[in-house]
Amino acid sequence: MEKVIFYILAAIILVFSVLTVTSRKILRAAVYLLFVLIATAGFYFLLNYNFLGAVQLTVYSGGIVVLIVFAVLLTAHMEHKLEPVKPFNAIVAGLVALLGAAATIYAIGTYQFKPSTTVEAPYDIEVIGTKLLSYGENGYVLPFEVISVLLLAAMVAAIIIAKKSVSND
Repeated sequence: MEKVIFYILAAIILVFSVLTVTSRKILRAAVYLLFVLIATAGFYFLLNYNFLGAVQLTVYSGGIVVLIVFAVLLTAHMEHKLEPVKPFNAIVAGLVALLGAAATIYAIGTYQFKPSTTVEAPYDIEVIGTKLLSYGENGYVLPFEVISVLLLAAMVAAIIIAKKSVSND
């Protein structure tokens, strides 16, 4: 049953990834991206990495996509379509993607994977929570706050630039 779920999630990611980058409507691309991120969380849950799956759902699927959707709603018209991709650019992008896929498959196929001999330390949710809320060494609150301020500044700048270009037209 796990193989079936794996292939379903892989198919969802492949299909919606292609739809994300080929969609000419911005809001649809954001929705397709949401499906990709949710399916990625499904992989984490399938691997029994529940904490990472929950983080994927809340931070990426929830936060980032909502941020994108609000940015689109604030700056663009809903009926606005992106420019169609020129055939030459599409062919070059496809060839680069195939080259990247071939290089990745070659690297994975030729690498000699060795089983690990180290014993995995048991994880404790209290230790993870303490690290996430710590300002000290190996703490994650300060980097999280810096990234939050950076995202806010980028969003404000994007809105200002978009509003200036709309008012100049």
